[in-house]
Amino acid sequence: MANQITPREHGAPAGRPVDVFHAMKSEMDRVFDRFHHGWPALPHLFSMTDTDVLMPNLDLKDTGKSIVIEAELPGVDEKDVTLTVKDGILTLKGEKRHSKEEKGENHYLMERSYGSFMRSLQLPDSIDESKVEARYDKGVLTITAEKRPEAVKAEKRIEIRKA
Repeated sequence: MANQITPREHGAPAGRPVDVFHAMKSEMDRVFDRFHHGWPALPHLFSMTDTDVLMPNLDLKDTGKSIVIEAELPGVDEKDVTLTVKDGILTLKGEKRHSKEEKGENHYLMERSYGSFMRSLQLPDSIDESKVEARYDKGVLTITAEKRPEAVKAEKRIEIRKA
């Protein structure tokens, strides 16, 4: 009985011992099946929504004087990106196009993929819409939205007293 485990440990019917080696083989089969068919893919720089629309990943930070937004757009040409701001809503639109052509002595391969994306963000009321700028470098779009001068307030240090 050294190579048997109790039914409760492996979900077997009560009163029936489970062979350890059979249980281990079943578990390994399950792991390999999941690896081959059902493990989540590696993270993508573009995530897919339920409607199969590309959504670029964004990083946002508040520097105190401005809001800085970085959008990862790998493989997207600058000319295929549009950025607008209206009524406090910043909208990023674009299209990703990829084509690959490979010719050989006995083969010809042509792959093309296209996809459009749009992402809108509500900017805080403190942003001056006339002072929104963007730079594009190596697949990263950096948007800097400056705050209005009255929104940038000096930090006040609060004294902490002993009780």
